[in-house]
Amino acid sequence: MAEERSLPDADKTAGLTGEGLSLIYLRLCSFGGYNAGIGYWGLGRDRCGFGDTLAARGEVVGLSRSGDGLDVTDEASVARVLGGVSGPFDLVMIATGALGVPEKSLRALSGQAMLAQFAVNAVGPALIIKHLLPLLPKDRETRVGVLSARVGSIGDNALGGWYSYRAAKAALNQVVHTAAIEVARSHPLAVLACLHPGKVATSFTAGYPGEKDAPGLSAARLLAVLDGLSPAESGRFYDYAGKIVAW
Repeated sequence: MAEERSLPDADKTAGLTGEGLSLIYLRLCSFGGYNAGIGYWGLGRDRCGFGDTLAARGEVVGLSRSGDGLDVTDEASVARVLGGVSGPFDLVMIATGALGVPEKSLRALSGQAMLAQFAVNAVGPALIIKHLLPLLPKDRETRVGVLSARVGSIGDNALGGWYSYRAAKAALNQVVHTAAIEVARSHPLAVLACLHPGKVATSFTAGYPGEKDAPGLSAARLLAVLDGLSPAESGRFYDYAGKIVAW
């Protein structure tokens, strides 16, 4: 069993604004494939840019495949690792995800590859949210941001292609929306939101043209969007500028 990690009571009871936040940051180790581990953030390894940004706001609990044996596609693993963490947490960022090889046509579609996309991009975050619920406070605001992608928007899809990734991200958006409805019944001050980061300069986007934001800037923008949401705005899909993205 993983060693239980807890934060000082003063940190755990701090509000979302100000110092002493109780935070948890979950990130996929390898964005390019189907490695389903969640990586511990740190200098030189935080490709999304959230690690340093969050560290400036409070103490961050990091979980890893190598250190904790966490596999987001295995519910027993998720339950064991999150069960060994002591909350409550005021802010959670779930930045897991995998791109794989996007299909340009139906001819390129592979059932195995599509199932792998759903396992990492939809089932994994769903399991995390399920086992995260006991770690969220009920008496104050708590925020859970889940990294999604605009290509998962059905209403915004005018180009086609990318079947597996699009479908998996659309499923993720449905999971977060549905979870927000349920979580609101027991945690009325909770905010859950899907977040689209835009094009960020990471190894994930290295092969794609166009201007890209620095990871730190992207992370700061998404956190600002999440910070600005009220419980009444929970369960929606927002981009880095705070604009609602069509389902």
